[in-house]
Amino acid sequence: MPPDFFTSAMWWISVIEIPALGGLFALIMGVMRDVSNFRLFVAQHYASFMQTRELEQRLTAHLLRIEAKLDATALKAEHLSAREAFKSTDIFPKL
Repeated sequence: MPPDFFTSAMWWISVIEIPALGGLFALIMGVMRDVSNFRLFVAQHYASFMQTRELEQRLTAHLLRIEAKLDATALKAEHLSAREAFKSTDIFPKL
């Protein structure tokens, strides 16, 4: 009985487990290669830290200019509405 069990275990290992483990190993190595290739692509093609810092500074400066223009427009509108309100009030009531 033990030699028969031994031969069936050897058959199982050689026919099923070794190819399965080899396939898993190849799959893991392929995933690792894909990850390293992706990291290399990202490092080569995406913006550097200095480029993003420069873009952030340019956008901030532009937004500050827009904010200043909006503040000036709001002050003008407030002044005009106050002047219109003053014109519409009657100082001397009509008799």
